[in-house]
Amino acid sequence: VQLQAFGGGFVRAGGSLRLSCAVSGTIYSPNVMYWHRQAPGKQREMVGQIVRGGSTPGESTYYGDSVQGRVIISWDSAKNTMYLQMNSLKPEDTAVYYCQAHDLRSLKQYWGQGTLVTVSS
Repeated sequence: VQLQAFGGGFVRAGGSLRLSCAVSGTIYSPNVMYWHRQAPGKQREMVGQIVRGGSTPGESTYYGDSVQGRVIISWDSAKNTMYLQMNSLKPEDTAVYYCQAHDLRSLKQYWGQGTLVTVSS
């Protein structure tokens, strides 16, 4: 299984950006997929997660307090891709964004490489 994150770039404050995390291979359900970010000089922070195949039918999403209401995580089964739609971006959203998958059956975890998001004021 390989994860590839892309879609980062430069955006002005108030703008929007959509990141993608393409999954090669199969991650069995139930699983949890995450977006994390790490800003320069700061610890890694979980942006949000999407739970698939859990006790709740369908998918469940959860978001960190710092992004709640401004981001949406989604999964496209046809494309085997997770998305992070980010709106109303702020300079403090500047960070390298990583995707992660946690196969809850095998307990294996997979990470994608980071994609840099820069938000100017």
